[in-house]
Amino acid sequence: MDEKDLIYLDTYVLQQDMRIRMPKSILENLDVEKGKSRFKVYYDKINSQLILKVEDKEETKSTLRKDK
Repeated sequence: MDEKDLIYLDTYVLQQDMRIRMPKSILENLDVEKGKSRFKVYYDKINSQLILKVEDKEETKSTLRKDK
């Protein structure tokens, strides 16, 4: 991923309970809903970056079925 392909949204502190606050602008820029959308978390060890990808709705349904 090239740096010019990234869009800076905001900076947040990692909370004591390991949560990361998401900027409100993701609601405007991504097809996500508070309390419902799920993110896949990846670590890019070459660039030392965390990458969050929205899990598509079909993956979410499949994952929820496996959990039951």
